[in-house]
Amino acid sequence: MLKTAIILGATGLTGGILLQQLLHDERYAKIKLFSRQRVPISNPKIEEHIIDLLKLKEYADHFVADEVFCCIGTTKAKTPDQELYYKIDYGIPVNAAQLCKVNGIPTFIVISALGAHPESAIFYNRTKGKMENAIIALHLPKTHILQPSLIGGSRTEKRLGEYLFKIMMKVIQPLLIGALKKYRMIPPETIVSAMIWLANNKCSNLRIESDELKQISKYQK
Repeated sequence: MLKTAIILGATGLTGGILLQQLLHDERYAKIKLFSRQRVPISNPKIEEHIIDLLKLKEYADHFVADEVFCCIGTTKAKTPDQELYYKIDYGIPVNAAQLCKVNGIPTFIVISALGAHPESAIFYNRTKGKMENAIIALHLPKTHILQPSLIGGSRTEKRLGEYLFKIMMKVIQPLLIGALKKYRMIPPETIVSAMIWLANNKCSNLRIESDELKQISKYQK
């Protein structure tokens, strides 16, 4: 039976690549998008819901699918207000997972970050860690929390700090070996391949770090 998938964050870098891949995947008949703005793609598989994602639960009747892919995330530069930042990076993924619980959606795959921990001294990592724990506590049938390192690729929005850090990472990447290998940059295409494979295959791993994502992505045909 063909499946329906929901993507949160399809207008972003990784979410946009995921949308393209699912549109070409014959296992999926419909891709529902919950976003603040429309995607620049026209395809009969796409069903768009242009909403305020902070009020996601108001659209519970439309939040019905076989799988949910959550690619939501902001940055300190884009969202300097910590309260709003928390509502986005914690609130949206957790609300989505709660809707999965209520509506009987078995599969929830969310992008977190390497270093996420609920007691981290870094606000970004602490927020991601709390988000992870809240989702795990829901005990959905199939949950995968992806913890990538710095995501490569070119974004439409300009992030100077991230751009400079990526240049530095390209220089030092050959030095990241052994236990440090997981800190190497990861292409968004690699994350997407891993997400799709995880959604369609059995994997007991709950949290999946960057280096393991690279290995899993190789299984996706």
